[in-house]
Amino acid sequence: MKAILVFLFVVQLFASWSQETKPVVYFFQGQGSDSRLFDSIQLKEGFEKKCIEYGTPGKGVTMEEFARELSAQIDTTEPFVLVGTSLGGMLCTEMAEFLHPEKVILISSAANRKELPFRYRFQRVVPIYMIVPGFVMVGCARILQPLVEPDRNKNKETFKSMLKEKDRVYMCRTVKMIMRWKRTSNSVEIHKIHGKNDHTIPFRNIENVEFAVENGSHMMTLTRGKEISDFLNTIL
Repeated sequence: MKAILVFLFVVQLFASWSQETKPVVYFFQGQGSDSRLFDSIQLKEGFEKKCIEYGTPGKGVTMEEFARELSAQIDTTEPFVLVGTSLGGMLCTEMAEFLHPEKVILISSAANRKELPFRYRFQRVVPIYMIVPGFVMVGCARILQPLVEPDRNKNKETFKSMLKEKDRVYMCRTVKMIMRWKRTSNSVEIHKIHGKNDHTIPFRNIENVEFAVENGSHMMTLTRGKEISDFLNTIL
């Protein structure tokens, strides 16, 4: 009887320890979205989900500098995982170089500028974006988003609301941040979930995709939350 009680105590202690040591999962949204992008994401029991809040980056702030600024929201005294979509994934790859998370997971994103589409890399050489006013960038995003990524119409009002709340200064500075991104390689392991029907960052550009989502668009984090949650939980 005593042996059984000791065994049950050890099992309970181990279960408690396992629960306590599961990492906190920090989520980074894309350029035209906010924390609502992750409303459909459900993590396994024991994983805490936290969404990082963006401010408007300062004038001329680089991707690495913005990543360091946002890293102040992360508690590095406990295990943690970084998950980022689009711009958020790029910020995660920068943060991973100096924060050393348990894992880095990108959804519909690029691990370095080599994975960005040609139009982005071209404008690094010929900076057309420099002559485009911020209000034009916001207007174009509102018009082009439903055309380029029609899957977003499954959650049309949410996407419209998120984009509407982005001001022209934020959009202008984050566009410049992406265009001027310097990272060409990664020194840490990156887990990638990418849609085969992503027209913003095409699937063909992405190396070593761990989970390829059939007909998945750039908006699939919200529109196909159940599938993305399953992939995330498998990696976690």
